[in-house]
Amino acid sequence: MDKSERIKELVELLNKASKAYYQDAEEIMSNFEYDRLYDELESLEKETGMVLSNSPTVNVGYEVVSELPKIQHEQPMLSLDKTKEVEALKSFLGDKKGMLSWKLDGLTVVLTYQNGSLQRAVTRGNGQVGEVITANAKTFKNVPISIPHQGELVLRGEAIIKYSDFEMINAEIEDVDAKYKNPRNLCSGSVRQLNSEITAKRNVNFIAFALISAEDVAFDNSIEKQLEWLQQQGFETVEAKAVHAETMEETVAYYGEKVKNYDYPSDGLVLMFDDIAYGLSLGRTAKFPRNGIAFKWEDEQAETTLKEIEWSPSRTGLINPVAIFEPVELEGTTVSRASVHNVSIVEELELGIGDTIKVYKANMIIPQISENLTKSGMEMPPETCPACGGKTVIRNDNGVKTLYCPNEECPAKHVKLYSLFVSRDGMNIEGLSEETLEKFIEKGYIHEFADLYHLDRYYEEIITTPGFGEKSFEKLQKALEKSRKVELHSLIYSLGIPNIGVANAKLICKAFDYDVEQIMAATPEQLTQIDGIGAVMAEKFCEYFANNANVEKLNHLLNEVEIEAQEAPKEEQNMEGLTFVVTGSVYQFLNRNAVKDYIEKRGGKVTGSVTSKTNYLINNDATSGSSKNKKAKELGIPIITEEEFLEMW
Repeated sequence: MDKSERIKELVELLNKASKAYYQDAEEIMSNFEYDRLYDELESLEKETGMVLSNSPTVNVGYEVVSELPKIQHEQPMLSLDKTKEVEALKSFLGDKKGMLSWKLDGLTVVLTYQNGSLQRAVTRGNGQVGEVITANAKTFKNVPISIPHQGELVLRGEAIIKYSDFEMINAEIEDVDAKYKNPRNLCSGSVRQLNSEITAKRNVNFIAFALISAEDVAFDNSIEKQLEWLQQQGFETVEAKAVHAETMEETVAYYGEKVKNYDYPSDGLVLMFDDIAYGLSLGRTAKFPRNGIAFKWEDEQAETTLKEIEWSPSRTGLINPVAIFEPVELEGTTVSRASVHNVSIVEELELGIGDTIKVYKANMIIPQISENLTKSGMEMPPETCPACGGKTVIRNDNGVKTLYCPNEECPAKHVKLYSLFVSRDGMNIEGLSEETLEKFIEKGYIHEFADLYHLDRYYEEIITTPGFGEKSFEKLQKALEKSRKVELHSLIYSLGIPNIGVANAKLICKAFDYDVEQIMAATPEQLTQIDGIGAVMAEKFCEYFANNANVEKLNHLLNEVEIEAQEAPKEEQNMEGLTFVVTGSVYQFLNRNAVKDYIEKRGGKVTGSVTSKTNYLINNDATSGSSKNKKAKELGIPIITEEEFLEMW
């Protein structure tokens, strides 16, 4: 392969890895491997003079993809260049004074204050455009809502979940597969929630590390003075120490000792020139500002023996290799597993059972293989899928080999369906997270819904699964037994029929007098006569039961459960025939679902959008310019508050 082709290949590989890490909070490549490929790319670009427009040496990050509002940063947020050598830090600093601080491993957030109040919080995003998370930031444990400074203030900091809080949150999750992987991923998911109540429960801290601008305040041209001033405003700031070249080694050693028991996740240090004007005068490259440099810890490595490669099918059809090795101590914890990501990496490492390998924790958190010392190369990808037994195929996408199961009926591809089946609105089976379901499907314990009620067949295997002992199994069995008594609408909803939600399932069950046989034999004409069931819904519903395999699976399920007799409604059915839409915050009820439940118990119906069939829009802010309010006004539909709603019924 010529050098230009290799550059193209490296750019694609590295961008794919960055997208997975920053956008999807997943790792498809170890940090060790990423750094090696990045250095190779950088070297080839210098050698050839060829730099692609989408090269990771030029661009920073990826576009954010979420439902949070987006906003462009006033100043781009560039990454720092990095080194693992203390000598490089000394050389960078020269004869200047520097500030050496933690490089925190969370989610970077920009806060803006006006007139002493927090006005806006925005994530780093791709460095150019971030996500607005103001409501969530106000729930961080230590963010000042009001500060003494009355002018505009813009600062950057890291949203962090401490190791102690992370471990406490994980300790409350019994299912080992449902536990969070590391504090960074948990923090990222918590900060970017659409519901700030969830953020508040996650104990997110904010640690300020850089002041961008402060109206009418002078800092004697010193970053150290900026951090002191931020502390006076009520911010918790990153621990930073003044340093010169001659004190660099002892200061790095101080942090190196402290990180062993430090409660905040950190993946290194940051060195900045204390002289603000001097640092800014150095300018920046396309990717890096020149006023600072990051120092990454040398990863602690351990030798161990590879016991097996476990091939784990996923819902996408991808079968992922996981290395199982003799347990070793790394960074204070015992590890015995590491993702190998794909077939290409298995081949590149020349892995074979019994090989002596070196493992480390990327960023002191994620176990990875750094080197194979014996390279027997005996491990071959399985020819059949562990979940369904079907023939596997190896795909080659841009030079990366991956193992796939092409069987569309493979149970591993239907994890979401099983997840819906066990959900609260479905069969309400506690203790079966999506991760656990995926594991059980991979192992071949589950092929259809009814199999869940016979997991006792695999008792010995399940209780020896790491983190899933006898206690967890007993708890799961109790949940399964409890779920055997179920209301018919929950059972119908749990089947995952396209377009059929809980409310639709209730309407159908009621229309057919809660008779399963009648429901299964329903025609599109009968279904569309039900108010609230459209032609598409009716078609999908009938298609489902026209499939003999679906009918057979439902019959198997009916042998395992007992349909609870439907009691006559206790509440007066004074809302029958009325359709409501509920929007905005509610105060008289616990949440909008509670309003929905109240209406449905009285015979009414709640939909998600305002149409000509809507009778009332419930919104406590009737004057807002929301799209639902505008639509209701256009159609002449009454907008009522909760209080008005309760007074009317």
